[in-house]
Amino acid sequence: MNPRPEGIDLAARSRARRRALQALYAWQIGGSRMHAVIEQFRHEQDMEVADLEYFEDLLNGIERHVAVIDEAIKPYVDREVEQIDPIERAALRLATYELKYRPDVPYRVIINEAIEVTKRFGADHGHSYVNGVLDKLAGVLRSAEKRH
Repeated sequence: MNPRPEGIDLAARSRARRRALQALYAWQIGGSRMHAVIEQFRHEQDMEVADLEYFEDLLNGIERHVAVIDEAIKPYVDREVEQIDPIERAALRLATYELKYRPDVPYRVIINEAIEVTKRFGADHGHSYVNGVLDKLAGVLRSAEKRH
């Protein structure tokens, strides 16, 4: 399997995920419509080096499927999804969306990126929590891929 799919800038995707985490945080805290949050972030300078199309896909997809995403997360967390720290919740929603709806992205990449953004923006040990939840979830959503 080709580790770098043709035409995909992995660094730009990584930046898109970081910005998506921040946008999700803003969406969760502020209660604005997702299109308004996307519009606000679209005009920030560092979005020029991010994969804007991927950024928008992530955010629009999460907004559209948030109930399904939260339901998928629920069995693997120790509290209601809404009670999870907002950064950890955003990372879990982002990664769960990718695990469920972006089979073109390897599950190991998804989990690693979620851990990295949580380390960068979350609480001291939040990344361990996110890793534990996503590892179990990947076992269900990507069972065939995880076996190989």
